Amino acid sequence: MPSCGRHVTMLTEGTYPHVHGGVSTWCDQLVRGMPEVDFQILALTGNGREPVTWELPPNISRHTAFPLWGPAPERGRAGRSGRAGRALRGRERRRFTDTYERFLLSILDPDAGCDFGEGLYALAELARRGGLTAALRSERVLRSLMWIWSMPHLPTAAARPTIHDALTATDLLEHALRPLAARIPDDTVAHAVSSGLATLPALAAQHFEGVPFLLTEHGIYLRERYLGYRTEAQRWPVKALMLGFYRELNTLGYRKADLITPCNQYNRRWEERGGAPTARIRTVYNGVDPHAFPYAGPEPEVPTLSWCGRVDPIKDLETLIRAYAVVRAELPELRLRLFGPVPAGNEDYRTRLEKLAAELGVTDGLTFEGRVTDVARAYAAGSVVMLSSISEGFPFSLIEAMSCGRATVSTDVGGVREAVGDTGLVVPPREPAVMAAAVAELLRDGERRAELGRRARQRVVDRFTLHRSVDGFRRIYGELAGRPVETLAEPEDWTVLLTDPPPELRLGGTPSRPELVGGGSLS
Repeated sequence: MPSCGRHVTMLTEGTYPHVHGGVSTWCDQLVRGMPEVDFQILALTGNGREPVTWELPPNISRHTAFPLWGPAPERGRAGRSGRAGRALRGRERRRFTDTYERFLLSILDPDAGCDFGEGLYALAELARRGGLTAALRSERVLRSLMWIWSMPHLPTAAARPTIHDALTATDLLEHALRPLAARIPDDTVAHAVSSGLATLPALAAQHFEGVPFLLTEHGIYLRERYLGYRTEAQRWPVKALMLGFYRELNTLGYRKADLITPCNQYNRRWEERGGAPTARIRTVYNGVDPHAFPYAGPEPEVPTLSWCGRVDPIKDLETLIRAYAVVRAELPELRLRLFGPVPAGNEDYRTRLEKLAAELGVTDGLTFEGRVTDVARAYAAGSVVMLSSISEGFPFSLIEAMSCGRATVSTDVGGVREAVGDTGLVVPPREPAVMAAAVAELLRDGERRAELGRRARQRVVDRFTLHRSVDGFRRIYGELAGRPVETLAEPEDWTVLLTDPPPELRLGGTPSRPELVGGGSLS
């Protein structure tokens, strides 16, 4: 048994260890930073065939991929009961129908007085016996949903829901509820690294076995579901059911978690408004190792904007490309380099970006660099590092760029303003002209870029080190397990890291005040 006497089950959805990105980086940092803790990973995935893309450290004793869209959960995965998978009969079927209708009412009609948590735990009990999927594929379930949808006082009635809507919604809900069948060890701390579906096994384990439940949020899961469903093809009744489900699940997770650890104060405010008790919220900022992201060195000889992340709609690269086109009209030599992978399923999004660049006439100055193993090189490639997202938690790409001493232009989402402080420029999301003005402002003033970069690195060293972040969770695991842990001293003399870079690294190879063609101000 590890010296700290604890085990942790980390619950992920669509991230570690199958996908690269900020949340996955954070998970890997946490696991590697606590070699004395035994981790198990329960990863909610798409079809269960996704490859493991991270090298798992030795203190991960078990990794289980739990598919949301593969075949229905097997008996062994669902539980130990010999009744697993048996169709419901007679009184048991009627009892399930009543439970399910009250569950639907808790989602669609908050004034009905039905308790979402009570219904969810009843469904969890059935899921653990392996019977939930079969129960949700019955004609009774469809009739119940149609009846509730069509209640005259509910807004879904006006949309005239169809049987096709009911089939679609029930299928989506059945897949979303599958994690209720997942079992985690009783002698563990259940750590869900996002709200939403990853909390389902933790909620069930807490309810039935008393397992401590820790919830960490990076982005705001519910907000991102609302953003995502704006472009989904389903009709309103389907969206009303699924968004209502995510809303109620989000609220239940906030109310039931033994401790919530947002990565910024912005998330904390969302959680408090969502029903999380203030006393059970503790902010723990993400951190980076300043040695792994040292001063980047001279700027590129050609003025360059650098971006690093996964190519995904939530990163709103359309706004970045449009802003780049505005600045390039006055500074033709300006380049835009986009570093990062295109996740499976996002190929069409990259194609849209390429078409946009062609329409704007900037294809020759824009490059998709793909995933890089040396991420610091991506930040060093830019005179200014960009972040254009419409939703973020406390983005690693931003604090990594800051650690490298690069000036940044970022959108004002999530914890971005908390991270940047007065060391970079923050602009509203989805405003290409405002972003372009901020970029032009920095490109005109090399001395200011260098000063912002110096202050940015100092801010990271002062507030956002990896050691500080990992040690915060070391203490939290101990508290939840009933075994307080001593705080470990910082392993380095950080004063060495605060030394200013030599003059040749402050302005680099870029002229201190590059001239904009036409001499006009973009602000």
